[in-house]
Amino acid sequence: ISTIDELGLPAVLHDFVKMPRGFVLVTGPTGSGKSTSLAAMVDEINEQRTDHIMTIEDPIEFLHTHKKCVVNQRELGHDAKSFALALKAALRQDPDVILVGEMRDLETISTALTAAETGHLVFATLHTQDTAQTIDRIIDVFPPHQQQQVRVQLSVSLQGIVTQQLLATADGSGRVAACEILGMTPAVRNLIREGKTHQIYSVLQTSAAHGMQSMDSSLAQLVREGKITRELAESRSSTPEELRRLMGTVRAV
Repeated sequence: ISTIDELGLPAVLHDFVKMPRGFVLVTGPTGSGKSTSLAAMVDEINEQRTDHIMTIEDPIEFLHTHKKCVVNQRELGHDAKSFALALKAALRQDPDVILVGEMRDLETISTALTAAETGHLVFATLHTQDTAQTIDRIIDVFPPHQQQQVRVQLSVSLQGIVTQQLLATADGSGRVAACEILGMTPAVRNLIREGKTHQIYSVLQTSAAHGMQSMDSSLAQLVREGKITRELAESRSSTPEELRRLMGTVRAV
């Protein structure tokens, strides 16, 4: 299992694994390296904390041995019928840290949120393309009369969102991850509570000091470091004009 640093992931992920409780989401399309990033974070917890970790996966991709933690891994189909049922069963075994491979439905999301609120550190994945969309996706799963309550729950328990995509390196030697990172500040918690997720992008642009970054700033950084080509970066950006502004007059790789 590769480490957070070996994978070239942002250093703020080290902060996420130190959280005593809350909700940490890793999102992105299929094949964007979500499982690999989560495995790195779980492994770091396993090396640094004396906790009980439970994972619910479909399928299990990385096997975790007991280091400082006790790790129990459950596989969907083999050990449980659904993520929601497996998560409820896991909570009865008093874990400190829970990894939910995928949040596919209301019941799973609701149970995961409650777990994060009641003192567990919960890691989960969603197939969303950016951090603001991730928050909206969670809230939209619930019926309208519950959505304000879920906003409040999320504003309290969410600790961070990592949205990532994998890109081929300029020299063709492999792939590198570009990451959008949303951390939690009082301002971000207020935006979530008030349903103003459309304003999150501007917070990402101005909160580098808190370890946050937009996908565009991550792509621009990779271009500046010569790791990916400008063309690839522009093709993967949802706002190419903003990306071009961030890249400035960077020499084309």
